[in-house]
Amino acid sequence: MIERRVDLRSDTVTKPTEAMRAAMARAEVDDDVLGYDPTAARLEKEMAKIMGKEAALFVPSGTMANLISVLIHCEIRGSEVILGDYSHIHIYENGGISTIGGVHPRTIKNNEDGTMDIHLIEEAIRNPNFAICYPTTRLICLENSHAHSGGRCLTAEYTDKVGELAKKHGLKLHIDGARIFNASVALGVPVSRLVQAADSVTACLSKGLGAPAGTIIAGSKSFISKAKIVRKTLGGAMRQVGVICAAALVALEENVGKLESDHKKAKILAEGLNKIKGLKVDLASVETNIVYFEILEDSSITEIELFKYLEAHGILVMPEGPLKTRLVIHHQISESDVQYTLSCIQVILFFFFFFFLQAYLEIES
Repeated sequence: MIERRVDLRSDTVTKPTEAMRAAMARAEVDDDVLGYDPTAARLEKEMAKIMGKEAALFVPSGTMANLISVLIHCEIRGSEVILGDYSHIHIYENGGISTIGGVHPRTIKNNEDGTMDIHLIEEAIRNPNFAICYPTTRLICLENSHAHSGGRCLTAEYTDKVGELAKKHGLKLHIDGARIFNASVALGVPVSRLVQAADSVTACLSKGLGAPAGTIIAGSKSFISKAKIVRKTLGGAMRQVGVICAAALVALEENVGKLESDHKKAKILAEGLNKIKGLKVDLASVETNIVYFEILEDSSITEIELFKYLEAHGILVMPEGPLKTRLVIHHQISESDVQYTLSCIQVILFFFFFFFLQAYLEIES
């Protein structure tokens, strides 16, 4: 029987706290499709203030939030968006901008820190005088923090440069800020400053913040007015959504302050993994709550074997391809959980190495 469970698959696996459940139970609600849910309105007002934007809107998911934003900025079918080749929008959102919006993605190589070279972005902007052949570039998308790069953070200065480039060419800038609060805490910079240059921004409520569900879109009042219509079109408008928003308000109050601790635990985990024979971690990439480790090719264990044995010990992780694994810290992972995980991995690799060596010696003899 598994006596302990340490779920490191994602920061989306957290369970609502007792305070969240209590807030959900007593939430004042109304019909949000008609625009009357008071708890949803309170959350949207608070998030707009935090992001430094005129207005905000609650939607069910980050994928829908990004899709809505791209559809509004690229409302003419056949428009083109410039985004990173390892961005969440491009890889993990089912190609929705193309299949639903008719928007063409033009990818730029993401650097190891999640940025895209400014000159490459500018080179990718289509010449509007040759629209007879080219799609029309209308939007640039950034992601902060950048998940596939290990939770690396984009600075305000970098984002400002991309924003200036967008304005120079008459384009819009959207930021997928699924973990923007993690980036804010890691950089010591307010969220509003990190997204100051953006025309629109999303922030996931169920990742770093640990709420049960939902994402916020923020932008100008006119942008959010359009977003409400597109949300309805996509089936994302809900009725007494204040029940969910109440938990998100608790998350804002209680969990933002825990992110720094999450980041520290991620660094402890990364440093511990990097000391285990057969594993490798790029310690410089661990800026927030995400840790990637590689199983070295000359190791005596495969990723499938490692996952199997970890699960048998109650530890759940996320495979990220051959010999690569992702671990994500959240507010319901303790320092004890981190040490337990490190101990289990070290023991598993030690025994595999021991049995591999024993088998090798038997063959040689």
